[in-house]
Amino acid sequence: MKSHTVRTYKSAEHLPREDQLAWKIAEVAADDVPLDTDVVEMIGNRIIDNAAVAAASVARRPVVSARGQAEAHPFAPGATVFGLPADRRVSPEWAAWANGVAVRELDFHDTFLAADYSHPGDNIPAILAVAQHTGLSGAALTRGIAVGYEIQVDLVKGICLHEHKIDHIAHLGPSAAAGIGAALGLPTETIFQAVQQALHVTTTTRQSRKGEISSWKAYAPAFAGKMAIEAVDRVMRGEGAPSPAWEGEDGFIAYLLSGPKAEYTVPLPEKGEAKRAIMDTYTKEHSAEYQSQALIDLARRMGPKIGDLSKIKSIVIHTSHHTHYVIGTGANDPQKMDPKASRETLDHSIMYIFAVALEDGGWNHEKSYAPERANRPETVALWRKISTTEDPEWTRRYHSHDANEKAFGGKVVVTLDDGSTVTDELAIADAHPFGARPFARPDYVKKFRTLAEGVVSAAEQDRFLATVERLVELRPEELYGLNFVAEAGRLGDAPRTGIFDWKR
Repeated sequence: MKSHTVRTYKSAEHLPREDQLAWKIAEVAADDVPLDTDVVEMIGNRIIDNAAVAAASVARRPVVSARGQAEAHPFAPGATVFGLPADRRVSPEWAAWANGVAVRELDFHDTFLAADYSHPGDNIPAILAVAQHTGLSGAALTRGIAVGYEIQVDLVKGICLHEHKIDHIAHLGPSAAAGIGAALGLPTETIFQAVQQALHVTTTTRQSRKGEISSWKAYAPAFAGKMAIEAVDRVMRGEGAPSPAWEGEDGFIAYLLSGPKAEYTVPLPEKGEAKRAIMDTYTKEHSAEYQSQALIDLARRMGPKIGDLSKIKSIVIHTSHHTHYVIGTGANDPQKMDPKASRETLDHSIMYIFAVALEDGGWNHEKSYAPERANRPETVALWRKISTTEDPEWTRRYHSHDANEKAFGGKVVVTLDDGSTVTDELAIADAHPFGARPFARPDYVKKFRTLAEGVVSAAEQDRFLATVERLVELRPEELYGLNFVAEAGRLGDAPRTGIFDWKR
């Protein structure tokens, strides 16, 4: 890996294209290097993972709405949509939209955390939709996905967005554009312009993850994928982009990040170097914000030690800056303590999550968020005894570049009514690559079968999994098999109509 310094340049200064971050990203995307076997295996795992969470969400209102919008844009050859038959295809940007929402709705797929946050699996819907529509092979698709992961992870390592309240899809738009360009085998110049366009149109605020969190949290990454496809299409037609997008005098760093005097360091593979960033990422065993994964595991471990939960006086979670200020009491969001809060808000309340995990000894993607569950009096009472505090050591470990000490958990101190305490800590989730039970292909398959139960027939599950097993060997027409078909009656209520399907 080579580290690249990125800073603002005045318009009067000449910054050659080859020195711009977007060009360097484009060079990485255009560098067709063979993929390592374990990388290909992991790409297959994440395709399965995305399908698993999409199966569990196909009947949920935001997904139904997004799918309804997509179905209003039929197209040939087009791309497939989760749940629909393979011959019902839509325009690729709308397939990316619908599938991106299905993947993101339950906050249950892969994650990477460093200087910023990300769900790199959000790259897959857009790259797959373009690959299906344009008739690419499984090998080309895999190459594109590897690039999407590489660029997003490298940007997340080097550039912090959240401290300036910029949503993390600002890293996803450029990575998806780079991945699409790599899959299509586009030249560096084209990818360069597409990456800049994608950055420009996918920069939004973090209010989507603050206060009364709505379904837009699920829509935001899908929007980035859709915009990436449109950006690549425009550039292929000869259009350009705001440039230099990151380094410009009125650009991203100067006015949306740390200002004209700031410098960032972004690592990128050198020419000929394998793209392995996907191996730094990790999926979720539990349907909740990633910083809650280890704490859910810790709650189910601590429950038997505590015994009678009604005897708890207080619970303090000592954890990282991010956990405290984003999903903890440091956020100062009263909604995070409200039993009537939305599922999306409860997903970002470690106080609620830890209380339920303590009581239930685990977590369920549906039951744990049910309104009757959130309003249970004893749960509310326990929930309001929980607070978080930032511990500098947990913050340091969160940002550590040493994979062996990087941590996303915390220490929990439970004080009982009699003054005694129960204390335990867990640095990483059990399913993390360095955890007690690292996820491997059988775990991804189990997750898919569990979440697809009652939604996708056993035969269709088998067909989908068998298709993934042959990923790099797939012929163009076989890429349509990388989405599943739902059983009749499992796609939820008919969506409300909107502009696209307006009837006169």
